[in-house]
Amino acid sequence: MRLLEDRIRKDGKVKDGDVLKVDGFLNHMIDVRFVAELGREFYRLYGNCGINKILTIESSGIGVACLTAQFFDCPVVFAKKAKSKNIDAETYVVPVESFTHGNTSQVIVSKQFLGKGDRVLIIDDFLAKGNALLGLIKIIRESGAELVGAGIVIEKAYQDGGAKVRAQGIRVESLARIASMNEKDGVVFCD
Repeated sequence: MRLLEDRIRKDGKVKDGDVLKVDGFLNHMIDVRFVAELGREFYRLYGNCGINKILTIESSGIGVACLTAQFFDCPVVFAKKAKSKNIDAETYVVPVESFTHGNTSQVIVSKQFLGKGDRVLIIDDFLAKGNALLGLIKIIRESGAELVGAGIVIEKAYQDGGAKVRAQGIRVESLARIASMNEKDGVVFCD
C-alpha cells in the first residue's frame, strides 16, 4: 500500500536491534484518519468473507483493529497479556514470546467472546517472527471458530513469520512488506 510505505519513509525510524519505530502515527500516538484508511484497505481485501469478529493482541494492535472493525460492523476481541480479576474463569490461554519486549506472556481470551459460528479476521500492527499471530491462530482453533485470515499493517518479510503462517495455508495480507532495513539505508520494501 503506497500510502503506508510513504508514511513509513517519512515518519518511521529504524533503530538498532531490528526495530522500526512507527509510534508517531501507528502504535503510540495514532493518526486516526490515516489508520482508518488502513482499515478501509483491510475491508477491501476481506470485506466479502463474512467476518463477524476481529481478533488482535494487546496493546499495539487494538487501535488498528478498532478502526478496521468499523468497516466490517463487527466487534473487536483482544487477547490480554495478563489475567485480571474481572476476566471470566473460562479462558483460552497460550504462551506468546514477544520480540519487542523480550519476554513470554500468557495470552488470554475469554471463552464467551470467541467460539463456533464466528468467522474471525486477525488484525495486528507487525508480523516478524510470527509468535503473536501463531498464538492467536491457536486460540481460534481451540475455540472452534473459523479463521478467515490475517491483516498485518507491516510485515518484516525478511524474517520467517509470514512464511511460517502462509505455509499452514492461512491467508495473510500485509499492507507493507519490508525486504530489509537498517539505520544507514532506512527501509527497503518488497516489490
